[in-house]
Amino acid sequence: MAMAAFYGLVSGSTLFIGALIGIYLNIPTRLLGAILAFSSGVMISSLTFDLMENAFLSGGFASVSIGFLSGTLLFVLGDYLIDRADAYFRRDSEQAPDPLRQTGTLRRDSGSTVLLGFVLDGIPESLAIGIGLAAEESIGLSMMIAVLLSNLPEGISGTIDMKNSGRSNFYILSIWGVTIFAAILAAAAGYGLLGGASPHVIAINLSIAAGAILAMLSNKELPEAFEISGRFTAIVTALGFFITFCIIHLAD
Repeated sequence: MAMAAFYGLVSGSTLFIGALIGIYLNIPTRLLGAILAFSSGVMISSLTFDLMENAFLSGGFASVSIGFLSGTLLFVLGDYLIDRADAYFRRDSEQAPDPLRQTGTLRRDSGSTVLLGFVLDGIPESLAIGIGLAAEESIGLSMMIAVLLSNLPEGISGTIDMKNSGRSNFYILSIWGVTIFAAILAAAAGYGLLGGASPHVIAINLSIAAGAILAMLSNKELPEAFEISGRFTAIVTALGFFITFCIIHLAD
């Protein structure tokens, strides 16, 4: 369990690094889009060859089907609730003066939607690290690397949102500190609760994480990356997928 918590800490640390980058550096928009696209490719490769493949080998088609579809639906439902919460914060900020407006659009003015977003994005990813480590050490390690890479742009973009809405640096870093602590707990819980579970239970949980992560990439990271970088997104996403594919199979 200590190793799972350590993996959660390492993977979550890039949220804090991303926050520092978002606060103190002026990141070119196209570079942020490229980072989002690359991390999306990394996550797609990892959930395909680590989570789904090992879930299938562990519990078979029925377990994988239940878990994957459940994870997808849970994310879609939760994402809808976050959109409602985000709309609430935007409505409350309608009369607020600049700098809450940027490029004609009201930005989120509270870290609460960032925290809610992490519950849907980060918790399944961190649980997958612990679950994967319980199933096989190499799965946990590769998931940790994939989450580590995907958390960097998440930290940058979330920080820019809060920074543009006038939040202090202390507030922003506190929000990410809470999310990193949650990542550590989720990774440890994934390992501790499922370390002695049956193959079918492990398969369902691995595939739940896979479904939630794929839904998140489809709804959030890839559309955002394409909006920023255009057709270049496909190349960088494919590069992230292929590099991770090579790493996974060379490690076997």
